[in-house]
Parts: sequence; structure tokens; C-alpha cells
Amino acid sequence: MSSDRILGIDLGTTNSAMALLEGGEPEIIVNQEGERTTPSVVHRSDDETSVGNSAKNQAVQSPEQTVESIKRHMGKEDYTVTLEGEEFTPEQISAFILQKLKKDAEQRLGESINRAVITVPAYFSDRQRQATKDAGEIAGFEVERIINEPTAAAMAYGLDEDTEQLVMVFDLGGGTFDVSLLELGGGVYEVVATNGDNELGGDDWDQALIDWITDTIEDEHGIDLTIDKQAMQRVRDAAEQAKIELSSRHETDINIPFITTSDDGTPINFEESVSRAMFENLTGDLVQKTVSPVNQALEDSGVTKEDIDEVILVGGSTRMPMIQSKVKELVGIEPKQNVNPDEAVALGAAIQAGVIGGKINDLVLLDVTPLSLGVEVKGGLFERLIHRNTTIPTDETKVFTTASDDQTQVQIRVFQGEREIAEENELLGEFTLAGIPPADAGEPKIQVSFSIDQNGIVNVTAHDLESGREEGITIEGGVGLSEEEIQEMREEAEQYAEEDRRRRRRIKARNKAERVQNRAQTVLEEQQELLSEEVTGDIRDGIAAIDELIDDGLATRDEYEEATKDLIVSLRRANEEASVALSEADDRDDSSLFGRILGEGSSDDVDEIFEQATADGPTESKGLSEDPFPSGSDQVDDPEAPADN
Repeated sequence: MSSDRILGIDLGTTNSAMALLEGGEPEIIVNQEGERTTPSVVHRSDDETSVGNSAKNQAVQSPEQTVESIKRHMGKEDYTVTLEGEEFTPEQISAFILQKLKKDAEQRLGESINRAVITVPAYFSDRQRQATKDAGEIAGFEVERIINEPTAAAMAYGLDEDTEQLVMVFDLGGGTFDVSLLELGGGVYEVVATNGDNELGGDDWDQALIDWITDTIEDEHGIDLTIDKQAMQRVRDAAEQAKIELSSRHETDINIPFITTSDDGTPINFEESVSRAMFENLTGDLVQKTVSPVNQALEDSGVTKEDIDEVILVGGSTRMPMIQSKVKELVGIEPKQNVNPDEAVALGAAIQAGVIGGKINDLVLLDVTPLSLGVEVKGGLFERLIHRNTTIPTDETKVFTTASDDQTQVQIRVFQGEREIAEENELLGEFTLAGIPPADAGEPKIQVSFSIDQNGIVNVTAHDLESGREEGITIEGGVGLSEEEIQEMREEAEQYAEEDRRRRRRIKARNKAERVQNRAQTVLEEQQELLSEEVTGDIRDGIAAIDELIDDGLATRDEYEEATKDLIVSLRRANEEASVALSEADDRDDSSLFGRILGEGSSDDVDEIFEQATADGPTESKGLSEDPFPSGSDQVDDPEAPADN
């Protein structure tokens, strides 16, 4: 029997869980083994695939046929794992895990479950979200929604929805970490900021113990255990168990009998005691890595820690006392721990599933996008259309123009990140809009629209407003940002923020100089007979001065702006002379020549245009951005500029 019920799924790095809404309340669905969580482990042998505890148990004997922590590789370009000579993508491995959850839920409930809400870390990129959705579809689900794990957890904690409050969700799982700030009130859950580290999780605490064990064996016996896959799997299991025990005990023993043999064949046992203090010393640097995302989320939201009403902990790794102490130190209040951190996300996903299925009508979820999205414009700059921490679903439209005369196509390159230079962000996709009617540079109007749906999936279109031609792209899954790249992008954006701003201002100044130069050249070609030799000479000198700066390649922002200012002064004089000549000829009224030079419609705008041409930010003219798209030879290859103002 088929059901219209929607399964809430927490697809975790270490463990996964599932829940359904029963009688208006979310309930965890136990797996076939009677467990409330399922290890996210896949084993393949003799063309048979096992998932969960059975796969984990076989990892010691055949680690090369076992895959763990695949979530850390979701959306990673060209990444595959080989099992029995066959290659599998992270989406396919994740689909095996989801298929087990689906099958176990169906057996437990006695009905088919075909719809699901699946959670992802708040800091997952668009491609990682799409890859997760693809995994769900491979597993046979209709994926109704992809939602952020911290948001789901906040819903599971059952906080007072009628009282307006600011809640911090601190989510440290097996392989990822993120922190989100949500405003609650009137049944609305609105995410106001999110940050994180997709390369930080409980696995890293395990690895610290693993390194200590292998180093100890090498120091005492001269044996490199890391080359023995079976031995390393036993070490990994022992390290994970010790980490768990140290969350509730001050000391534990690590006992691994017959872990290896000496050169003469004598068995070697590993027996050592580990105190909580020693463990915290080994992993202090990992705890410190949680600080920056918390501070950044506070800064992005414009609040202080004193504004926070509640802190909730999510993810099994938050059971570690060192994490709980750090959270209290960072925020100043005791975190709530009344919901099992391993189950909170799945329970929240089930609540959201209830909202989608119409069983819950008094909740609204407003999530955010974690990174800015935009396009590359002339000079290689990154023009943001959707800024990070924008509430989704959302859409944004902006009108651009062409970079060169008679340009009949534009290349739309879509980037995600926080750097001012497009190429230093992540390229999500690109497409070409062709068939633009030939015209002077700056005249065509190309409307670019971004939309992000409730799953965080991005659609981009470009529309030529004159011809009506339109092209677009949906950013597909299968390749994308690795977790390391996301963290690097965030850190680099902070590290190079001031340098990027200087480079952006310099490139903007150069672009403006070129635009004024191109229009000045048009004046000489079309209106020279109306101008004096003196003004004509000044305009030619101004054009040559800008050419010299461009050829030099190292001109500063100030030099470009000064040359632009001088040329605009000459063009103002040209406008006055042409207006007088036309008025005396009584041929026509003020032709707004200067306005035509810069794409404006009235000579009354001269002073405003003059100010705009030397301003820091992008100039807007009747909704038409003066930041044109790159096109072939018109693309500016920006040299490594010195630190100028």
C-alpha cells in the first residue's frame, strides 16, 4: 500500500536517522535492527551491498570494500570510490544509505514511503544540496525539500513559538559544523545568519586519538601502522569508542590486542589509559576552530551574544564536555540539552514534512543562502545579485549591458563566494546569450535573473529586452564545492577583504575611464564639426592619456580617476560648444550631446554624471548597470595590481 506520508531524514556523516509525524508529533522510526540511528557506512562484497551496523562490522576484515563518512565528499568534482572494481559517486553511496532507511521505514510501517524531506549542513553549497537531492531521487524518493540541519533542529526543540526570541543552533556532527541564528515568533522560524566549517566534525576528534595511538606504537616499536588497513580500522573503532566514553568519564582504557607483530613475529598489544584532560589537550585546536564561525554569524546578523535567548546543541559531538564548555564561554548562557542531539535533526525534518503535507499549519520556515551568488562583469569583477544570508526562496533581477560596439552575444558566468574578483570564487556554471542586435556598447539591455528555490537550488536566466531572446541554466548536481574549498573561500574572503576592495575600486575606475573614452571617441567621429580646435585637441589628449594608463597596466585608481575627470571636463566644454552651435543654427534644440556621451538623457544631469564617474561604487543609469559583461577580446585581464588607494 502506498502512502502520502513524508519521511524526515537526517543524512548524517557518521549516523543517519529518520522520523515521521504521528498524531501531530514527530517520532523516530527505528531501523530493521531496532536501532534509532543507522551508521552511514556502506560495504560491498560479491555484488551484495550492506548498509549500517552490518557494514560497519565488516569494515575490520575488508576496509577496502567499506565506505564511511561519504557526506564529506558530496558534490565534489570527479570524486569516486571503488568497490569490487566498480566506481561509485558520493551520490550513489549516499543513495544506498537512503535506500536502507526507505526499506526499513516501509517494513516498520507496512506501507510504501515515496516522499522525503532531507537535511543538509547549513553551509552546504548549491551543488552539494543538488547532489543530496540527486541521492534521494536515486534511492527512489520524491525529495520534497532540502532544509538546513540547524533549522530542523530548532523546530525539534519545541521552543515557545508565541514568544519572540533569538536562538543560536550549535551543530557539530560527525563530519561538519555549522552555527545558525534564528528569530522565532508567531510560528515563524526565520534564519538570520549562518556560518560553519564543512571540514570539522567528530571524525577529526577521532583522528586526533588515531594519530596518538599510531605515533605511540611507532615510537615504542618502530612500526608504521598506517600502512596496514585492517589494523587501522581497529584503531579507528577503538578511538571512536574512547571519544564516546570520555564524554561521560574522566578516564578510559584503550585496549587493542594483537594489533600488529614485531619483526620476529611477536604479537604486539596496545594498552593505554587516556584521561579527559589529555584528550582535550590533543584536540584543543579543533575546539578553537568553532570560535570563528560563531563570531562571524553574530557579526553577519548584527547582534551580540547578549541578545541571544537560547542556545541549543545538535549533533552527537556536542556531547563532549569540552564543546559544551566552549559554547557557554562563547555565548554566556547554558545550552539546552533536552533533546537527543543525534535525533533532533530528523525530528525537525519530520515537522517540516508535516508542514509540506498540510498536517501542520501554524509553522513557517524561512531559511537563508550561505554564500553570495552573482556574475562576472567587465574587468573580471564579481557582481553580487544575491548576498549571503538572504532568506530563501528568493529571486533577484538586474539589468546589464554590453562591453563593446556591435557585440551580438554575452557570456554569463555564474559564481558563488565572497571575493571581489570573480575567478577567485567558485564557478557554478556558464552559458551564452546570442542573437543580440548590433548596437553601440552600453545600449543593449540584458536582464539577468537569479532565483533560489526552497531547496537552495539556483536558476539563472539572461533576457535581451530588445530582441526577446532568452537563455538560462539550472545549476546541476554531481560536481561542486568541496568542504575544504568552502572553508578556504570564507577564510580567504576575510583575509583579502581590503586588498580585494582596492582591486575592485581600481578596476571600476579603469572601466569608467574606458566608457568615457569610448563615448569621447564617438563625439569626435560624429560632432567634430561643431567643436573648436582647442576642445577637439583636449579630447584627443584625454583619450591618449587613458590609452597610456591602460597600456602601462599598473596605473592606480587615482590616476584613472584623474584622467577620467580631465576628459569629462573637456566633454563638458564640447557639450556647451555644440549646444551653442546648434542653437545659433536654429536647427534643433539642445541635443544633450554630453548626456549621449555617457548614456544619459539630459544635459541637466552633467554634474550628477561627473560625480558618478569618479564614485567608488557601481554607477546605475535608468536601471542600466554600467558594469558590462566580458566578451572575447573585451575581457580585461587585470594584472596583479600594487596596493593602491
